[in-house]
Amino acid sequence: MIHRVVFMGSPDFSVPSLRALAARGGSQTHPYHEVVGVVTQPDRPAGRGGKLASPAVKRAALDLGLALIQPEKLRQHEAMDQLRAWTPDVIVVVAFGQILRPDVLSLPPFGCINVHGSLLPRWRGAAPVQAAILAGDKETGVTIMKMDPGIDTGPVLTRRALPIQPEDTAGTLLERLSTLGADLLLETLPSYLAGEIQPQPQPDEGATYAPLLKKADGLLDFTRPARELVRRVHAFNPWPGTFFEWQGSPLKVLAAHAVEPPPGHSSKREPGQRLVYEKLPAIGTTDGLLVLDEVQPPGKKPMSGRDFLAGARNWPAPSRRLNEDY
Repeated sequence: MIHRVVFMGSPDFSVPSLRALAARGGSQTHPYHEVVGVVTQPDRPAGRGGKLASPAVKRAALDLGLALIQPEKLRQHEAMDQLRAWTPDVIVVVAFGQILRPDVLSLPPFGCINVHGSLLPRWRGAAPVQAAILAGDKETGVTIMKMDPGIDTGPVLTRRALPIQPEDTAGTLLERLSTLGADLLLETLPSYLAGEIQPQPQPDEGATYAPLLKKADGLLDFTRPARELVRRVHAFNPWPGTFFEWQGSPLKVLAAHAVEPPPGHSSKREPGQRLVYEKLPAIGTTDGLLVLDEVQPPGKKPMSGRDFLAGARNWPAPSRRLNEDY
């Protein structure tokens, strides 16, 4: 029996799973499913010009020749009519961006299956990858779960862990997790549809929540330790980005590292104090220095910290004693 699959997703993170399902679905060697339709978000204005931009999943679906709808809300009559017309056996959801109502969750006989970018129950919610980096977690992963009306509270089918590297940003980690999620989905779905995997309830212990990010979350607070600020720079790259006010405008921080005081010594720099450390711009924090490796001034392209210093006015000159202090 070939099961009918509807796919719901929107950003780049969703695309590997869609392509994997479409490549394997309905083939002679793996004839267990067929992708009969794709649901994604509407085109939205993007960039300075406000031109409409299509979600990554829309572009992939058109490339694959798949049927596609882009409802503003799934509750719209036209959207629900199309879902029913596709008669899915299962709906696969990967970062779709809308909460599924009970009438959608109950529509397919096998329910709705979600590929989530964390090891549930840790980091339920909209931004699990960013939350894991921000918290300093050593590993994260992907979870395949059967969705229920809660926020990422459904029973688990499979999970797979992935180490977080010290240099990882949200962008690099999301890319690796998207591939891992696609691979795990292809391993899990046939067994689930064959009744060989039974969903297991999530434990309440260890549950955490990762809320939706806002642009204002990227403002750097120099009364926090330097190491924590570096994690924030990594976690919010590429979006919402990190920044601080300099000369009346936001200066974006694209890459940074921490220089901490020697053990047993406290920081000798005031939080927010601007200085130069090893020919790079640096800022004092409550515990050490935040050294700016790459920045982007307003209206300019990204540049190295050293290039920024070459044209930056009113940024202090190097201190001969700075390396003695740190």
